[in-house]
Amino acid sequence: MDLLRHLRIFVAVAEELHFGRAADRLGTAQPPVSQAVRALERELGAELFDRSRHRTALTSAGALLLEETRELLAREERLRALARRAADGGLGTLRAAVPTGTTAAAVSALLAACAEHTPEPAVELREATTAEQLRLLGSGGLDVGLVHRPVAAATGLRLGPEASSELGVVLPRTSPLARGPRVSLADLSGQDLVVFPRDEAPGWYDRLLENCRAAGFVPGGVRHASSPEFLLALVAAGNGVAFDQGAAARREPRVAWRPLSGTPLVRRIGGAWPAGPSAHPAAPRFAALAARVLARHGAAAGRHAGTSPPSEGPPRPWSVVFG
Repeated sequence: MDLLRHLRIFVAVAEELHFGRAADRLGTAQPPVSQAVRALERELGAELFDRSRHRTALTSAGALLLEETRELLAREERLRALARRAADGGLGTLRAAVPTGTTAAAVSALLAACAEHTPEPAVELREATTAEQLRLLGSGGLDVGLVHRPVAAATGLRLGPEASSELGVVLPRTSPLARGPRVSLADLSGQDLVVFPRDEAPGWYDRLLENCRAAGFVPGGVRHASSPEFLLALVAAGNGVAFDQGAAARREPRVAWRPLSGTPLVRRIGGAWPAGPSAHPAAPRFAALAARVLARHGAAAGRHAGTSPPSEGPPRPWSVVFG
């Protein structure tokens, strides 16, 4: 029996709970799918599905096997990816990612630190959302990522040290709240919040909204912006407020940044890499180095936040990269 093939078919049926849809997903006819599941059940000595005319459901044995099978197939994919990289001479490269929206200054500082402290292996850096990084880490497409904490699903991962940074509020420069030196979260209640889409980093998204509500900021509505440019455009047009370390205020004259008084909003970013023998040996070192660099960069951003933009020249276009 080709066990891995049969297990892939089992997963497709378990996720679709329909033999016909599973066959369509696998690009085959339904009879071979049914036969493969029957053969797997005979091999394992357990019924994996309750079948009736109207529905297909997992048995308790099937539900237990599903989680183990997903992990086994993920490990197989990581093993294949590792073998391909070894054959291509790619083990001398560390494939790493930073969150989308990381500032140019932070990326430059991180790459400079890698070149200085860990010149080998070469770092191949990319930008990806937390959710995308977690998917790539699970499939073997990434060696180490820097993800927003908390991580909603960290199964099969090791987590490194965190870098923390306090956020302030980004307001339209014409907002009455921009006249004072600080703003409390409760002062913002009723205003719309502009924030990244939840599916980019579900754990951090939920924590952010929970902390806002606990401190008295209940948004009138939530607007989503994936790009810093669109986020700033919405804030500048009076369509909401956002949270940032302050880089936006320094580069865009149509908005103002103010630190928060009272309860702080703290963003945490830390390394994540696959657990087990397939992990890249340089992943923990990169995660620790990145945490130190991002912590220093966050502290520097906080010291310089809120400085006035240059007065000469026309307003800049939406060219901000915020952290």
